[in-house]
Amino acid sequence: MRKRIIAGNWKMYKSLEEAKSFAIEVQEKAAASEKMEAVICPPALYLSELVQITKGSAVGIGAQTMHDVKEGAFTGEISPAMLSEIGVGYVVLGHSERRQYFNETDESVNKKVHAAFDYKLTPIVCVGESLEDRESGQTVELVAGQVKKAFKGVSADLAAQAVIAYEPIWAIGTGKTATAQDANEVCGAIRTTIGELYNETVADQIRIQYGGSVKPDNIEELLTMEHIDGALVGGASLDPASFLKLLEAGAHE
Repeated sequence: MRKRIIAGNWKMYKSLEEAKSFAIEVQEKAAASEKMEAVICPPALYLSELVQITKGSAVGIGAQTMHDVKEGAFTGEISPAMLSEIGVGYVVLGHSERRQYFNETDESVNKKVHAAFDYKLTPIVCVGESLEDRESGQTVELVAGQVKKAFKGVSADLAAQAVIAYEPIWAIGTGKTATAQDANEVCGAIRTTIGELYNETVADQIRIQYGGSVKPDNIEELLTMEHIDGALVGGASLDPASFLKLLEAGAHE
């Protein structure tokens, strides 16, 4: 059975004190679970503090992005080596907002996936379609293409350790959510794509999250779906009580 993963993507929200308070409360209340991993992805400035606060707890810390090289003249960037050195365990790659606002491409995401594995970081690779893509019937083709490009040159052993987050762009921060059945259909297509790239063993091992207006009132239905192994959560991860409800749902059968 695949271990679920619930990750909160805070984006560009919270002060340092708010971040520390949240992490303290959640790590105190989040019970360790054999069925689920819990991850907080705060702004980069807070990563080191939150790693220290959550050390030894059931909560892991992830970055929201990174560069693909160890060091260099890249003003404002953060390298995978830096993240690994301070104890970060996960990194979100290719989020639609990074693609839209910061010109990330499938090719740059692929470089970052390789770099993440080089530095023992678990990549959470985001894929998803626009409303126009969905309405024109191109969802599966587009998402499968993103997956193939993101995992180009990645070995089967490493691919099995990755996480893929299916986030339909039209559902992020809009209040709209793909139905559980629709989300499961695309996540199933992603798993099939991984099977074609590698083999059925890797396809069965890789974890696939759904993201897009996930809330405590829809998480349980999403998690009943065969191919949905967790959630990458935006707005609902900013409130500790809400996030803890998501974690509770993730830890249930």
